[in-house]
Amino acid sequence: MKKHLPDWFITGLLLMIVFAWVKPGIAMGQGLLNLGLIIDIGVVLIFFFYGLKLDPGKLKAGMSNWRMHAAIQLTTFLVFPMLILPFYPIMKGTNLELFWMGMFFLAALPSTVSSSVVMVSIAGGNIPGAIFNASISGIIGILVTPFWMGLFLSAQSAGFDFSNVLIQLITQIIVPVIAGLLLHRFLIHWLLPHLPKLAAFDKIIILLIVYESFSKSFMAGIFSEVSWAALAGLCVAVVVLFFLILNFTGFLAQKMHFNKEDRITLQFAGTKKSLVHGSVFASVLFTGISGAGIWLLPIMIYHSFQLFYISLIARRMQAAD
Repeated sequence: MKKHLPDWFITGLLLMIVFAWVKPGIAMGQGLLNLGLIIDIGVVLIFFFYGLKLDPGKLKAGMSNWRMHAAIQLTTFLVFPMLILPFYPIMKGTNLELFWMGMFFLAALPSTVSSSVVMVSIAGGNIPGAIFNASISGIIGILVTPFWMGLFLSAQSAGFDFSNVLIQLITQIIVPVIAGLLLHRFLIHWLLPHLPKLAAFDKIIILLIVYESFSKSFMAGIFSEVSWAALAGLCVAVVVLFFLILNFTGFLAQKMHFNKEDRITLQFAGTKKSLVHGSVFASVLFTGISGAGIWLLPIMIYHSFQLFYISLIARRMQAAD
């Protein structure tokens, strides 16, 4: 993976939204060129290569610093959702419930891999700890994210079939990851020179998922009911969530008496959320749900902001040293 998502990718996300608004539904029928099938195959390959990149030996060796690992994973999968859950009774049944679902989806996602490690490295944090937590977070998220979302998706969509989603999770995500892990020792030397191409492949599939999700939302007229004030409020909520977690992880590191390296890793890895996982999970979990475009907005906003702000902090720490 590259050090961070390049500017063309963020621009590409915006262009996909505009394109879905201007020309929704391209290749979303039953023709030979089927966008859904392309995305399904892309998701399988993304998780196969994700599993292929995981080194079981390094994961086992990285388990020793369990206090830091526990703090990061509990922040990622428990503290984040618990900050959003109390607002559900307030939002339920209102026009803002779709935005709440998007925020909760963001909160339930795993951490990023490449950007967490790179930013921790720049700031002088615990690099092995960052690698371990970023890797294990993706594995945990395969189970935990669908669990969290399954609690609310059936209420959002009458046509939601969790058994079908479970089959898709197993065939498109879990099995490819396991296959990649099993083949790691045989194919990793072939894979390493192709990592930049694989990173580009991941981003292309994400762009297609964003186009498909927003196409469905525009064709269903979801955004016609959304005001600019609501979108601005969503941006504010995403940024507030980021700073709440950033300050919480700093407080937690102090209370647990972490050294500087572990504190940096907890703050950087604990605040990150993965747009890659968010996009591919959305393609599985939100199949047939017209509000998927809105549910992707929070993670898109969060991901862009976290890259910008964490990179500023990391370089400031680097300069201070």
